[in-house]
Formats: sequence, structure tokens, C-alpha cells
Amino acid sequence: MAASISCRRSAYEILDTQILKRLLLAFLLVVATSAASSAFAGGLVMVPEGNRHAEQPKVPGASMRRTRAARSTFDDKYEKIRDLLAGDRRLIAKIKATAADYGIDPIHMIGAIVGEHTYNVDAYDRLQTYYVKAAAYAGNSFRFGYGDETIGDFLARPEFDRCGDLSDSYRLWTCRENVWEKSFRGRAVGGKSFPDNRFSAVFFQPFYAGQTFGLGQVNPLTALMLSDMVAKTSGYPKLDENKAAAVYDAIMDPDKSLAYMAANIRRAIDDYKTIAGMDISHNPGVTATLYNTGGSAARAAALKARGGLPEENYYGWLVNDKIAELKSLL
Repeated sequence: MAASISCRRSAYEILDTQILKRLLLAFLLVVATSAASSAFAGGLVMVPEGNRHAEQPKVPGASMRRTRAARSTFDDKYEKIRDLLAGDRRLIAKIKATAADYGIDPIHMIGAIVGEHTYNVDAYDRLQTYYVKAAAYAGNSFRFGYGDETIGDFLARPEFDRCGDLSDSYRLWTCRENVWEKSFRGRAVGGKSFPDNRFSAVFFQPFYAGQTFGLGQVNPLTALMLSDMVAKTSGYPKLDENKAAAVYDAIMDPDKSLAYMAANIRRAIDDYKTIAGMDISHNPGVTATLYNTGGSAARAAALKARGGLPEENYYGWLVNDKIAELKSLL
């Protein structure tokens, strides 16, 4: 009898242990599911706020030389653009309205403006000066091209036939840029040598290589890429590479420039969602980095291949480091 009771107790103890193990396993499964749900939003990896680097990555020498040549410092330039934004509620209102049109947080636009005017150019004292500078280019006759070859003649070369069926401006100009990289950059084609430089620097800078303009410092090629999105969202006319003056009007006029800025940021956020499976919309330092570097689609693909989280460069690092102050501008 005692042996029978002992056996039953052993059986119950085994059963209790199995039940506890199952309950523990179920609990761990719930915890794991909950953690995954918090890390993934709709299947996307949520990139957290803040910098991945403890210290600011190295600032390029060219930016340092430009700043020294102007007898300024990065701190002085940052404070100047911050003060311009803080003192112009009309501009802030335009930034907020434009950001809303493109479905982005306006802090991303603030970050891009601050980064550009801290490291690439010096801010004008008033927004009105940007309008004046834009008007100075209106009606001027200049063209996009390289040497005696216009951009229209260049794109008529057979190497670009593969891009002919693409109607969306972003895909079309991305295709054309890829053809430049693979078939023309640093090569001699048809008896003509082409520089080992970016497509935008060779064909889309009629004044001097690397020049960008306006409040958002938008590159002409970038504006052409984003033309369809801006036309659809903001109602501005589509851009034509054969009408360079109209392209410069779009990127220099502050009102239009804000639309191209927002479209650029929206494109980067979308590229990282669709290509890398990451939501970068909560990290203005990452979007600022991509605004600075360009090539969001290629960078998203490279990130997907290597894994990990996107990292900010020197430009985006500043934005995240100053984020509380920048948010106060809004």
C-alpha cells in the first residue's frame, strides 16, 4: 500500500514537473513574442534614436578647409543656422507644412538644413536673401553637359537604351546614373574620355563641380530624380534636364527647395523600409546622414547584405547630438 502511494506521488511529481515546464515554455514564448513585437513594427526593424558612435566621426578635410577659408568654425556655423531658424517662424511654419505633405516628422528637415549649413555652406542672415539669390539665376541661359556635349546628346547614346522604358523619374535617373558608373566613368568611349567622377559632378554642375544651391543644398541630379514625387505631392512642374534654369529655380527658391528636401528624406525612409526592412523614421541623425551622402537605395541594399543597424556619419552625429535643441525650434 505504501509502495502504491509512493508510486502515485512520483507520478504526480513527474506530471507537475511537466506542467511547470510547459507553463515556463509558454511564458518564455510570450516574452519572446512581445520582445520581437517591440523590436519589429509591421515586420520592420525599428532603428532606435540616438548615435551609435560615442564620439563624432571624422569630418572630411574639404569641409574643414572651406570653413577655415571663411574664417569660421563649425560651432559658429551651427549657431548661425540655428539662430536663423529660431528667429524665422514663417520658415518653421513652411517646414512643418511641407513635412506634413510628405508624411515625415519636420525634425528630419531641420536636421538636414542644419547639417548642410554647418558643414557644407554658410547660412545667409535672412531667409529673404535666399529668395534674392534664387532670383539672380532666373532667366540665365546655361545648360547641363560636359564639354561640347549636352546632357540631351549624351543620353541619346546607345548605352542608355536600357533605361528607355522607365517612366518614373527616380528609377529613370537611377538607371542613367548606373550606366554612367559602369560604362563611362573614368573611361574613353567613342573617342572621348570621361572623368573619374560622379555623374552629377560631371554633367550637372555648370558653374563648378560639387556646387549645390539654396536652403536645402539640393543637387540638380537629385532634383531630377525626385521630380515626379514633387510634382505629384506639391504640384510643381516636372523638371526637364534640357531646361537647366528651371532646375536651378526649383532648388534655389526656398519654397520649392523645401519640397525637394522633404521628398529626398521621404525617399530615403521608403528605401530603407522596402530594401533593408528598417524603419529609420525615428532617427534624424540617420536620415541626415543619407541626405548628406545620397544613394539611399544602394546603401540600404549594402546594409541588408551585411546586417546590423545603420550608423550616422559626422553630419548625422551632430544632428542627434543636438536633437533636444533642434526639436525646440519646432
